[in-house]
Amino acid sequence: VGSRMYRTGDLVRQSAGGELDYLGRVDHQVKIRGFRIELGEIESVLAAHPAVGQVAVLAREDQQGGRQVVAYLVAAPGAELPDTAELRAYVGGMLPDYMVPAAFVALDAFPVTPNGKLDRKALPAPDFSAARSGRRPRTAQEELLCAVFAELLGVPDVGIDDSFFHLGGHSLLATRLVGRIRSALGVELAVRAVFEAPTVAALAARLADAGQARPALLPAVRPDRVPLSFAQRRLWFLHRLEGPSATYNLPMALRLSGALDREALAAALADVAGRHESLRTVFPEDDGVPYQEVLADAVPELLVRRTTESALADALVAAAATGFELERELPLRAELFVLGEEDHALLLTLHHIAGDGWSMAPLGADLATAYAARVRGEAPQWKPLAVQYADYALWQQGLLGEEGDPDSVISRQLAFWKSELANAPEELNIPTDRQRPAAASYRGASLRFTVPPEVHDGLLALARESRAT
Repeated sequence: VGSRMYRTGDLVRQSAGGELDYLGRVDHQVKIRGFRIELGEIESVLAAHPAVGQVAVLAREDQQGGRQVVAYLVAAPGAELPDTAELRAYVGGMLPDYMVPAAFVALDAFPVTPNGKLDRKALPAPDFSAARSGRRPRTAQEELLCAVFAELLGVPDVGIDDSFFHLGGHSLLATRLVGRIRSALGVELAVRAVFEAPTVAALAARLADAGQARPALLPAVRPDRVPLSFAQRRLWFLHRLEGPSATYNLPMALRLSGALDREALAAALADVAGRHESLRTVFPEDDGVPYQEVLADAVPELLVRRTTESALADALVAAAATGFELERELPLRAELFVLGEEDHALLLTLHHIAGDGWSMAPLGADLATAYAARVRGEAPQWKPLAVQYADYALWQQGLLGEEGDPDSVISRQLAFWKSELANAPEELNIPTDRQRPAAASYRGASLRFTVPPEVHDGLLALARESRAT
């Protein structure tokens, strides 16, 4: 104790008997696009190839700033390295697709440090576009798809046999690819099609069977009464069934240290509500039919309460557990808890009918932007939103139609799922440690635990095989 220690970088696990099990290298395990990858495992597969003399596998940054697996190779004496396609097929035959390197770099020799070890920092940056095939586009559609691939992937050009994922694509980029194809060609492709046909040639072949692109979401002419979206209808029904409750409250608490300008904070709340119509929308009904009513000048009130450190947690829980009267109350509530002159806690509670978990980050960001501007004595300088949620609700209704129309999209989808779920059990009899109550209490808690890497990898493999998340 107290003397110099050497960090080896080895990853080990201590057994109950005190023995250390070697698991690999800490610096060789990376996480790319949600997959935990053991780089040493890829090195072992490539090292087994008879033409490979030396191999090093690293995670490098690509043109979009994401991380990709790169293999560096030195040929065995008297051998010639296979081309990229053959190497990719070789690795893909032994490892999952997400572990196949995005680039292969052939070197005459590896750079080494003064003490003879591999100098990983001196390895050259890979050319991710080197994996491109030679076949050029044959039709106008293939030419356009090649251009879209290249733009999204940040490469100079793409051949029609190049895989979107081998060139650095992933699920988020696949979603953007589908959107670009919709805009450019006026056709609707499922994101699944990109995974099933990841090359330009294969994807172009699917365009003939693709449906007509759905209409763009644009600002709509507002009727006197804007209908609810289907998601809002569900939440309105549950609200009417249960009455005001905290079941669908989304609370976000922020601890604020330092001087706080309450007037600037209240003005910032007004700015955010003015920017987002959904934050100043109430849901009255007429003859049992709900509708959205956007209030022009409504502003969430900033409620100020004094509390102590010991009472803060209970105060936050109690405030977050207060239900909303959706018929007349704005779906955003702001409460400021004062603990001291420069010590505050801000609680924002949003009802799920106006947003979801993903909405909390932009809500917080917009509030911070507006507050910073108001402290300077200015109004926030942000661009008006292109569309509001009411526009989306009208767009959705026009796209899906009404359930009473047997020819509408929503009626056909409803009929499909009724057929698919006809024999589904009314409840899942999964093993639990307590008996199911007659009525849900919604009491619960969060339990954090660690999933071992091998279990995580198994879950990912099962999800891929089942085409599930």
